[in-house]
Amino acid sequence: MGTLGIIVAIFFVVFLAMRGYSIVFIAPVASIIVIVTNGMNFFPSLIGNEASYMTGLTGFIINFFAVFLLGAILAQYIEKSGAAQSIAQKVLSITGTEKPFSVLIAIFVISAILTFGGISLFVVLFVIIPLAKPLFKQLNISWNLIVIPVFLGIGTFTMTMLPGTPSIQNVVPTNYLGTTVTAAPLIGIIATIVAIVVGVWYMKSALNKSLAKNEKFEASEDKDNQTVLKENIPPFFLSILPILVLILIIFVGSALKVPNIVLMGLGAGVVVSAIGFHKYIPSHKQALSLGANGAINPIFFTAASVAFGVVITLAPGFKVISNLILGIPGNPLISLTIASSALGAITGSASGGLGIAMEAFAQSYLAMGVNPEAMHRISAIASAVFTGLPHSGAILSTFALTGLTHEKAFKYSFLSMTLPNLLALIAALIVGVLFY
Repeated sequence: MGTLGIIVAIFFVVFLAMRGYSIVFIAPVASIIVIVTNGMNFFPSLIGNEASYMTGLTGFIINFFAVFLLGAILAQYIEKSGAAQSIAQKVLSITGTEKPFSVLIAIFVISAILTFGGISLFVVLFVIIPLAKPLFKQLNISWNLIVIPVFLGIGTFTMTMLPGTPSIQNVVPTNYLGTTVTAAPLIGIIATIVAIVVGVWYMKSALNKSLAKNEKFEASEDKDNQTVLKENIPPFFLSILPILVLILIIFVGSALKVPNIVLMGLGAGVVVSAIGFHKYIPSHKQALSLGANGAINPIFFTAASVAFGVVITLAPGFKVISNLILGIPGNPLISLTIASSALGAITGSASGGLGIAMEAFAQSYLAMGVNPEAMHRISAIASAVFTGLPHSGAILSTFALTGLTHEKAFKYSFLSMTLPNLLALIAALIVGVLFY
């Protein structure tokens, strides 16, 4: 009965998420289903001061709020100053805008640079959409294809693979495994190469098929999502300087085993942005306030998923699932991969699924003697493999901002994340099993 209750709760999460309900509402209701069906003490399991849904929620917020906050503020400075626009225009000037494939490559590179610099999905979209739309229209490229370079840039190697990336998916394992954000560089670099090669191949293939079908540019004009490009923007080097400072501090600090290095890097990036972009920012108060407010929703969404996972791990019925996963034959990294990828798919969130996997299995695998660095990198990559599902927050947000629908663009969204992530994961597993 307890295990069945967990399965019902998971289906409940997926069902309502696909219908647009917020995970902040879904997660506690799903937790109640688990609590009731497993015969757990109701209020202590839901809002207790020790191990409960509420301690899972608040614990995640306590551990990671500073990362979300500083990242959101840095994103606001880079967006409001026009620095992101400056970076985008520089990349476009290098790749050119005369050929469809060049435009797709440029959008991919811009997305990757911004996300590796700690910039959120929304800011990347706010930069990309107004730049890409006229180019797609001018070259008569099907607007449905916009999701391929965007998701390849933000949802694959810069999210989970590249050593040093400040993404929350790369930070979460450090809290459970005692690793740094540059963990398992060999696995990360090989996985990155595979993801880029596969992703660019798929992007080229999808473009060729679209052109062969004579698909044309069609996009709805949503005035609410129109972004006006700035005229007075910082030069390219100044625009990218905060990102370079962030990356340099993370790599040097990680090599020296400095604790909380991601926070130091993000903080330094914010300071450099505030000083360097002073004359390009309409209002420091607005950038700081919007950044602070913008950190709330993402961290609560992720924390709600993780808190649901905490309740699941406390349930008696979870023992059956845990034993099943831990009992998968072969190298333990394989069973960890299955757990992380399944939980990422269920929650529609790589960070949420990874948080649950770490909460449930990290200590068991460490006790088995599994290399923590390999665990860090492989579980992070695995968590993102199947997050491109219909109920994924990233998918829903992107479609809302681009004016696309599941019918028109879901296939491209799913494949642009799943193919590169899956093949990169296979490569990562091979390297992890052989060398770690």
